[in-house]
Amino acid sequence: MIERRRHKRLPIELSLEIKKIYKQDYVIIEDVDTEISVINISKSGIGFVSKAKLPIDYYFDGKIRLGDNDYFYAVVHIVRGEVQEEGNGNLYGAEFVGLAPFLANKIDDYEKRLA
Repeated sequence: MIERRRHKRLPIELSLEIKKIYKQDYVIIEDVDTEISVINISKSGIGFVSKAKLPIDYYFDGKIRLGDNDYFYAVVHIVRGEVQEEGNGNLYGAEFVGLAPFLANKIDDYEKRLA
């Protein structure tokens, strides 16, 4: 398998609530009201698990918490998804959209704290 990731994935335990998801052409799905469990993070995106089936190529707004007082807000684009065999929900890959360099540097700082 060819590794296509641009940045190293780091383990993280983080829960996010998704209220709505949307596409760039003003298609909005309201009242999604689902929780996701983020399992890894990199400077380019996140991997997460959800019991809800989420559509690919949609976006949501998330608050990414890297520590007690260390967080940032980001637009997240769902780029891939697959059903997990064990019945533990769906596994998704998503990328950050337009993340400012100083916010991406927070992920570098998070990696240093893990070491």
